[in-house]
Amino acid sequence: MTETSDPRSTATEARREPRSRLQRLLRYLPLIAPVLLWTVPCWVLVYSGQHWPLPGALISTALFALGLIGMPLAMMRGHGRRQHDRAAIVGDTLLGSSWVLFTWSVLLGVLLRLALTVAGVGDGQDRARIITWSVLGVSAVLLAWGYVEARRVPRVRRLDVQLPRLGAGLDGTRVVLITDTHYGPLDRARWSERVCETVNTLEADLVCHTGDIADGTAERRRAQATPLGTVQAEWARVYVTGNHEYYSEAQGWVDLMGELGWEPLRNRHLLFERGGDTLVVVGVDDVTAESSGLAGHRAHLAGALQGAASDLPVLLLAHQPKFIDRAAAQGIDLQLSGHTHGGQIWPFHHLVRLDQPAVAGLSHHGTRTMLYTSRGTGFWGPPFRVFAPSEITLLVLRSPRRPASA
Repeated sequence: MTETSDPRSTATEARREPRSRLQRLLRYLPLIAPVLLWTVPCWVLVYSGQHWPLPGALISTALFALGLIGMPLAMMRGHGRRQHDRAAIVGDTLLGSSWVLFTWSVLLGVLLRLALTVAGVGDGQDRARIITWSVLGVSAVLLAWGYVEARRVPRVRRLDVQLPRLGAGLDGTRVVLITDTHYGPLDRARWSERVCETVNTLEADLVCHTGDIADGTAERRRAQATPLGTVQAEWARVYVTGNHEYYSEAQGWVDLMGELGWEPLRNRHLLFERGGDTLVVVGVDDVTAESSGLAGHRAHLAGALQGAASDLPVLLLAHQPKFIDRAAAQGIDLQLSGHTHGGQIWPFHHLVRLDQPAVAGLSHHGTRTMLYTSRGTGFWGPPFRVFAPSEITLLVLRSPRRPASA
């Protein structure tokens, strides 16, 4: 008997092997990342030819070592079971600071050194010290600016979106999107009030929150979330869960949003009617809901659409952009999402791209479906936003059949 091999089986195994290697590598990422984030800047700023006096080198090394040890410990204490807010603030701030230092140590460490060498500026020590002070200066400016950007009330981003199936009676429908407010260790109750005041100036027909309300339970972050109850909309305020709700007793957030007057769209839809035309507004639980172990929590788009006429335009709320594949398969007209924060701290958006099909803005998927991905209204973790500003989004829905004067 002659043994034969199935080429399809071989190809499948070949695909599985690199994937399993990547999965094994990702398991060690929490251990590898802090080491890289602190040792690379330490080497570039202290030991790559600067020849600092011994006391200065030792003090600098000790500070980097303290960051390397202190950051993971503070984050585990802050985001672990007990959730100590002060520890979370320290750990998150160190995480953001180390990311910025790492990024610019690499960029300026290579590019500026090359430019200085080509230009013939100084000797090796002079160039190394110029790089050190440049990296520190750029990092300090970006962190200060990023902190202000993170803590400010987001700018309003207005966008007209034409939906081919939208009836003329619904032309001009105003949809306001807020998402990823991430109320957390830093008390932002006043910021929350100001965000809601801004939303109320937009005269929305529909206000949407696409999840990640907070880091922490509803009971713990209630004071920061309570201003959401003041949001005004002509028709409805609707909400879907994000992945962070499933780290913090998701049902508690669903109940609190209902208490504040929002409609939790948990795999169900509402009908918005005006001028003889109808829009279906659908919401699904986050894609992580099913693995949370909470009974009844899962993303179920077919169930959410049940009972809605198939010829009506559909607006879908789904926290993560990667839900767009399911949305396009069902012929959804427009999906609203958040989750990515636009990368939050440049150039982290390149890593976000590995997990999500879009990072920010409007994109097209398939023959009909569009996706709008918000950069988020708040911030997660590090209190910085660098080249990824937050936003409150006003989407004005347009019909191809609207009067020419509209």
